[in-house]
Amino acid sequence: MAWNKPLPHPTEISRPFWEGLQAHEVRIQQCDHGHWIFFPRTHCPKCGSRQLAWKAVSGNGRLYTYTVARIPTLPEFTDEMPQLLAVVELDEGVHLNTTLVGTTPEALQVGMPVRPVFDERPGTVTLLRFAPADSDHAPVIRAEGEAGQDAAPAATEPPAAPKRQISVKNLDAMKSLVSDEFSPWSNEFAVTQQVIDEFARLSGDDYWIHTDAEMAKAKSPFGTTIAQGSLVQVLSSQLKIPLDFEVVGFNNMVNYGSDKLRFPTPVPSGCKIRARSRIKSVEQVKSGVQMVMELNIHVVGQDRPSVINELVILYM
Repeated sequence: MAWNKPLPHPTEISRPFWEGLQAHEVRIQQCDHGHWIFFPRTHCPKCGSRQLAWKAVSGNGRLYTYTVARIPTLPEFTDEMPQLLAVVELDEGVHLNTTLVGTTPEALQVGMPVRPVFDERPGTVTLLRFAPADSDHAPVIRAEGEAGQDAAPAATEPPAAPKRQISVKNLDAMKSLVSDEFSPWSNEFAVTQQVIDEFARLSGDDYWIHTDAEMAKAKSPFGTTIAQGSLVQVLSSQLKIPLDFEVVGFNNMVNYGSDKLRFPTPVPSGCKIRARSRIKSVEQVKSGVQMVMELNIHVVGQDRPSVINELVILYM
């Protein structure tokens, strides 16, 4: 997936720090009097010495302070909600602004031990994040699709439980599917700029807010390009919702349209989406049994859906 978030621009002074991260090392400066220094400078702020050397350190430290951002600090971070913004104090005493991974807001405690995590996903630079010292989070976040010895082992999926078979001829059983509770989440799908551009080419919906990244950054209220609402709706076919039932006993199943279709929140380019559903109603109609399934598509990390589609399904 193309990286759509802001990136640092190394300077001549800070370049050794970023080069260290690419080598999976945390490097900070130390003066000839033994003082550790961060952020990178040309002199020691404690003694004024200009005799500075870059040295590799463990990167271990403790959580000095943190905040949980439940509204994106920039639109591009919508898929990281909630953002765990933190200041880490390294064992050497310097403070680094960072973000936390491999944990939840409820588990955070000031003073907890943390360790470095090297995020390679941007491609052009490696970012430094931190995880709790006892977390099983991988020490390196690889670019999507890449494997490596530092990557966390893939979880073995348990065999899927057999689905309940509900006969369309049993109206009471069909009505028992109606619920206020949503299903588990589907798989995730990355809505990249390439996907948005391809949809624009096919549909003709190439308005600049979808396809012109520079103009969107300058003029859009979202600060970045966003996916077409129709595209996000269509992508529901890419999202496999793990339903625990299967309707059987019908001759034909028809997508009869939607009772309601809304696009409450945008999907910024580069975000991942996922879906869940619930059965809203079941009724006998002249041509068969009509089911209304409410399908909600969310940006990963967002509570408010990006698409609400009350899909009408007719079983005949």
